Amino acid sequence: MKTISHTDKEFVCDITLPCFSALTPEETELVRESRVQVVFRRGENLAKQGAFASYVIFTISGFSRQYIECSNGRDYNLRIISPGEMVGLSAVFKRNTFSYSVVAVTETTGFLIEKEAIAALVKRNGAFAFSIIGRFCEHNSRLYTSLDNVLHQQTNGRMATVLLSLAPENFGGEDLFRHLSRRELADFAGISTEGAVKVLKNFEKDGLIKLSEKSIIIFDHSRLEEISRVG
Repeated sequence: MKTISHTDKEFVCDITLPCFSALTPEETELVRESRVQVVFRRGENLAKQGAFASYVIFTISGFSRQYIECSNGRDYNLRIISPGEMVGLSAVFKRNTFSYSVVAVTETTGFLIEKEAIAALVKRNGAFAFSIIGRFCEHNSRLYTSLDNVLHQQTNGRMATVLLSLAPENFGGEDLFRHLSRRELADFAGISTEGAVKVLKNFEKDGLIKLSEKSIIIFDHSRLEEISRVG
């Protein structure tokens, strides 16, 4: 992790998130005084499950992977975090530790903002609080959808859902497949690595995708969507 000072060319002056536009000049200054800009290299943790959480991270650039560390030694991937999202909001609402882990999939830049500053703004500014709570609820809704897929879909359906959700068009054209191992793809689907490899090869054989080294090229979105629905 590398800290970026205000004299570095990579330094970003303001947080361009709609909820922060509702802040008064005084409140905006509170955020500025409570933040540190950092760069996480690929593979570095932005947050660690069970670790003390003293900050919220606002991601400026790059993509990271949010996951749960399970007691059986496997991980379960929840989602990809894109630029403009927040990590660790639960730390603001009476939780002192991170309930999940987040690791950088690509080089990721973000602001570490003291959670006390966010809590103070939530108490003082209703519009800001409303936006923050909305984002928190949206994240929970995505989590429920992810768990529903794992609980009710068969292996083919799970992998079809994962491939569609990670498609480049959902991430500004970024090919995340080339940054993810087969095990990490399997952990999105909640299946074994061997099972994931077998399904991917079957999808390629059926003309749905093309496996090109680590990258995956989707040829037939409609058929994958059908497999995801009937999963």
